[in-house]
Amino acid sequence: MLCAALVLSGCFARRTTGPRDSGRVGSDGAFASAGTNSGNQKLIVTPGSSLVGKVAFVNTSARFVVLNFPIGHLPAMEQHLNVYRSDLKVGEVKVTGPQYDDNVVADLLAGDSAIGDQVRDR
Repeated sequence: MLCAALVLSGCFARRTTGPRDSGRVGSDGAFASAGTNSGNQKLIVTPGSSLVGKVAFVNTSARFVVLNFPIGHLPAMEQHLNVYRSDLKVGEVKVTGPQYDDNVVADLLAGDSAIGDQVRDR
């Protein structure tokens, strides 16, 4: 009898010590997590599907650049992109093609560009 009482008390103790609703959506729309105070934490949301590439070649006289993107994340034709150098916008390009592997040609619409500049969508 003593053994049965110990086993039952152990099962009841486990049920009452931990939150049973971890992973559920709270009243404010945020997910509740075990052992955290959601009132003091701020939710940080970062976009995961932003288009980011690099300038691989620049022809200043013809005003075009060759852009390099990760495989599978190429911009669409006629898409406008911004050119950044040290997180400052220095130009704007329009993707015109042709495309070869992970490289694509774009016309320089405004500003300037240099090899190594970052290209992002608007």
